Amino acid sequence: MKISKADFEQMKGKYDQEVKKGKPAKDKKGDVTNQTDWIFFDRSTLEEILADSNATGIKFYFTEYTEATAKAFYPENPDQYVGRINLVMTASGDGQGDILDASGDPSYFNKGQMCPPHCQ
Repeated sequence: MKISKADFEQMKGKYDQEVKKGKPAKDKKGDVTNQTDWIFFDRSTLEEILADSNATGIKFYFTEYTEATAKAFYPENPDQYVGRINLVMTASGDGQGDILDASGDPSYFNKGQMCPPHCQ
C-alpha cells in the first residue's frame, strides 16, 4: 500500500526519537514490551516498487507507528499498532538515493502483515 510522504516522516520521526536512540517504543500505556517479530509483504507490493525502470533495488526504512498513522491505516484496532516497529519501502537506484516520482517525491509503501498482532 502506498503511503504519503507526511505519514512516512511522522513514523520515521517517532522511530528516530525512541528506538533508534536505544529507548523503548511507546504506546498509549507506556513501553511496548512485545515488539514486532516479523513483517510480511506480498509479491505484488514488491513488484510494484521494482516496476520503475530506474529501480535496482528496494530501500527499507525502520519506522514506528504513531497514533495518527495507526488510526489511519488500522481504524478497526489502532491501539494494537501504536509504537510497533515497521518497515517503509521505496525504490532505489543505488542504495543511497530514493527514486522520485512525477511530483518529485519518493513513493513510499507500508502496511505489511506484522507479528504481533497477526502471528500464526
